[in-house]
Amino acid sequence: MDFYSLVKFLHIVASVLWAGGGFVLMLLAVRAERAGNIDGMLQALRSIGELGNRLFAPMSLVTLVLGLIMCWFWVGFRDLWIMIGLAGYATTFLIGVRIFQPTGDRMAEMIARDGVTPAALEQGRRILKVARFDYAVMLVIIADMVFKPTLSDVSVLAAMAVVIAAGAWAAFGNQRQAVASAA
Repeated sequence: MDFYSLVKFLHIVASVLWAGGGFVLMLLAVRAERAGNIDGMLQALRSIGELGNRLFAPMSLVTLVLGLIMCWFWVGFRDLWIMIGLAGYATTFLIGVRIFQPTGDRMAEMIARDGVTPAALEQGRRILKVARFDYAVMLVIIADMVFKPTLSDVSVLAAMAVVIAAGAWAAFGNQRQAVASAA
């Protein structure tokens, strides 16, 4: 076994723990919400919050660092698929720091202060909506790492764009309908 294979293996393991673990917990929260199981939804969201700083954030950083090591020593930074991967990582990182963490903290504070209120539940639902987009981005990152598209891979790039658009619609598209229905 060479050093590159070891770094690549650890990169993949870290990415599976980061993306896979979070996806399963998000899926549990969405299923609980759809079933009307508020306690189940809150438990899944609490788990996401607890594991966010202890597992998901560290594994995302390990994934990034190992990917950067592979680029530095073997692959380089010029290929389109590297740029897409880095842009995707930056997107998910910013979503975590700017939306998931503060919204989760706000929800936990509201629950600690007032109990489970409609306002606190709305914070949890906001996390689940944005998570749909976040995981669309992660799916594109994974596809990007597998297919390694170039500018001539129009069908792969188009499919990635469709996944991002579908994730954005799933996360944010229904808000217009909700606002129109409320009016």
